[in-house]
Amino acid sequence: MRALRFLAAVALGAAAHAPSAPAAERVDLLLVLAADVSSSVKKPEFRLQRSGYASAFADPRVFSAIRATATGRIGVAYVEWSGPWMQKLVIDWTLIGSAEAARRFSQRVMSAPRAFSKKSTSISAAIDFAAALLQRAPYRASRRIIDISGDGDNNSGRPVAAARDDAVRKGITINGLVILNMAAGPSSHSHPPGGLAKYYRRNVIGGAGAFVRAVEDYRSFDAALIRKLIREIAQRPAVERLTSR
Repeated sequence: MRALRFLAAVALGAAAHAPSAPAAERVDLLLVLAADVSSSVKKPEFRLQRSGYASAFADPRVFSAIRATATGRIGVAYVEWSGPWMQKLVIDWTLIGSAEAARRFSQRVMSAPRAFSKKSTSISAAIDFAAALLQRAPYRASRRIIDISGDGDNNSGRPVAAARDDAVRKGITINGLVILNMAAGPSSHSHPPGGLAKYYRRNVIGGAGAFVRAVEDYRSFDAALIRKLIREIAQRPAVERLTSR
C-alpha cells in the first residue's frame, strides 16, 4: 500500500511539473466545405464544381474578407460525399491567413482526384461527417459552419432534418448552395415539390444566420460560391440559433 501511495505521489509530482500542451491556435471561423459528388454530378459538372472551389480561394475578394476578420485567418477543410458510407476528407484542416496559403489550398482542391460517383445522395451522412470533423479541428473558433453544396434531396441514410438538428445543438451552422442541375433530368430527387432551394430551407440549413443560395447551373457555381464565402466569412456571430427555415 505504501508503495502504491509513493508511486501515485511520484506520478502527481511529475504531472505537476510536466509542460502543458500548447493551446489550439485561434481562428475567426472553422469552415467545412462539403461537396456533393453523387452520380447526378456528371464529369463536366464535376469539373465546373471543382474549378469553382479552386477559383473562389484564389479570388482576392475572398482573401480580403479573411484578412478583415478579427484574427485575419480561418480554418478550412474540404469534403466530398455521396451515399451513407461515402464521405471522404479530400483536404484536411488548413489554416488560411495569407495569400500564399489560399493559393496552395486552391491548387490542392484542383489537383485532388474525385472521391466518389455513386447513385445515392445522403446529405444527412455528410452533415454527420462534417460535424465530427469540426469536433476534432486543431484550431479554436467562435463560429463553425458546414457549407453543403448539392443538386438533389436526401434519398438515403437517416432523415436529414435529424442530422441538421443534432449539428445545430452543437452550435454549428449549416448553409446551403443549391445547384439547379437541369442536366440531371426532371426527377423528384433533383426537383422536389416546391423546388430544391425550398427543400434545403426546410430540411438542411440551420443555426445562427443560416442561409441558402441557389444557382441556375454549374456554370454559375464559382460566382455564387465567391459571394457565399464572403458572406460566411464576414458574418458576425448571432444570438439566435434556428433549427429550420
